[in-house]
Amino acid sequence: MIKNEYLMIVIGMGLVTFLPRWFPLFFLSKRKLPEPLVEWLDLIPAAILSALLIPELATAGNPRHIDLLRPELIAAIPTFIFALKTKSLGGTVVIGMFFFWAADKFF
Repeated sequence: MIKNEYLMIVIGMGLVTFLPRWFPLFFLSKRKLPEPLVEWLDLIPAAILSALLIPELATAGNPRHIDLLRPELIAAIPTFIFALKTKSLGGTVVIGMFFFWAADKFF
């Protein structure tokens, strides 16, 4: 049987996840945002992805230190170039897997 506390936690987590997405959509969907703000908002996904990936690709160990010859970084560079040129998600995944395999095998 589900206890009331667990149910309240699940409902609370749902609200915390839903409301920050819903409020801007509801209140800003009919408004015209200034162009500089729209351009700045367009950069947020790339900034978040970079903040997550760069430390993992370019550093290793505990404590972390820079290691530029990691297979992950060696595979990421041609994969990123392929993704920029083709905009193909499936092709990028296949190319990334191939380059990671090759970098792991030969480096």
